[in-house]
Amino acid sequence: MPDPKPPAPAAPAPGGWSGRFSEPVAERVKRYTASVTFDRRLAEADIAGSLAHARMLAATGVLTAQDLADIERGMAAIRAEIAAGTFTWSVDLEDVHLNIERRLTALVGDAGKRLHTARSRNDQVATDVRLWLRGEIDALAGQLAALRRALIDLAEAHADTIMPGFTHLQVAQPVTFGHHLLAYEAMLARDSERMADCRRRVNRLPLGAAALAGTSFPIDRERVARELGFDDIATNSLDAVADRDFAIEFEAAAALIMVHLSRFAEELVLWSSPRFSFVRLADRFCTGSSIMPQKRNPDVPELVRGKSGRVIGHLVALLVLMKAQPLTYNKDNQEDKEPLFDTVDTLADTLAIMTDLVATGIAVDAARMRAAASEGFATATDLADYLVRRGAPFRDAHEAVARAVRHAEVKGVDLAALPVAELRQFSPLVGDDVHAVLTLEGSVGSRDHPGGTAPARVRSAAAAARRALPEP
Repeated sequence: MPDPKPPAPAAPAPGGWSGRFSEPVAERVKRYTASVTFDRRLAEADIAGSLAHARMLAATGVLTAQDLADIERGMAAIRAEIAAGTFTWSVDLEDVHLNIERRLTALVGDAGKRLHTARSRNDQVATDVRLWLRGEIDALAGQLAALRRALIDLAEAHADTIMPGFTHLQVAQPVTFGHHLLAYEAMLARDSERMADCRRRVNRLPLGAAALAGTSFPIDRERVARELGFDDIATNSLDAVADRDFAIEFEAAAALIMVHLSRFAEELVLWSSPRFSFVRLADRFCTGSSIMPQKRNPDVPELVRGKSGRVIGHLVALLVLMKAQPLTYNKDNQEDKEPLFDTVDTLADTLAIMTDLVATGIAVDAARMRAAASEGFATATDLADYLVRRGAPFRDAHEAVARAVRHAEVKGVDLAALPVAELRQFSPLVGDDVHAVLTLEGSVGSRDHPGGTAPARVRSAAAAARRALPEP
């Protein structure tokens, strides 16, 4: 019996890989697997990487000088079309890489087909994402610095403004509002360090790993790295195409920034409520109610708080995406881009609006803050410290002050309102100078050491933080 007639080959797919297959990709599969609807934002990185690759291939003799000239001419035209919004993106071409390659081939002919020599979409996309993310990290670093600068400005303006410090959301000890704001600046300073550290690992070149094993062509990876501004090359071809640690590390740094901004946003929500009334947010950062005409809802801080969950979710998504993948590249990795893109967009928008809010949208009610600091026996620790300095063991002093607080609570007054004679009932070490340590100014002023809340220390800390900022 004669062998059955082999099926007719399918027409070549736009990507040039369908000669292996006997039928075209189903339309639903095309839509399901295509990434061009979102990865087109990598276009500039893709063009830059392709040009560096082409120049290297020409320098090593793989491409002719004419091929390189044609590729450079075609890429310039494609750049112009994308900038003008006239470039036609096709889902049939699956992703940003094939869309650009097909257009290049249409413009310059065979030179466009030769561009993909000695590379794969596996190392190409890894390079594109790193190039793109490096630029976004640089932009975010500038936004972080702007927000830190706004916090420092506000902290300096309120170095003497007394407010209650809280533990367990209960009044604990007096602090200054400036000191409180600098706590958030310190968080963002660490975030800036993390971003800079993350950038160093992002900035390693995968190109040259090809599909997974490298290439048999005489390539010069170091040349490509220099042209594209990479610090180093990825040293193992398998890891180069499979690695998404750099994206996960960025997501982790971004999630921490959003956690810090969410904590600050939560305090703004509390502080702007009538029960606190520490601050008033400008109307442009608030909304009203569809039914209650008196409402001023702090929508911006609330959304910052909510969007932190979005970014944290993206971090978890990437961790789960990678946790069971064998080496090397798998199609799963296409799912790294939307969370990464959305994280960058969300973080950039959040930093921008929070910078505007801090710089121009917070009116401080210093009198209300001071009144709140007078509640809850905020200077009780100062009285205990006073007794220790006069010879009492700290635990004995703690007990004496606890009894004094209970007494004042029954009387409905603050410790500072108790006469010396009454305070002396709880410790014979109480002297006539005791009320000096029970004032709010005395309390914050006594924390006069590095990291303390004394106004002079707040000013020096703000100055040091400003000096540590990069140039605007």
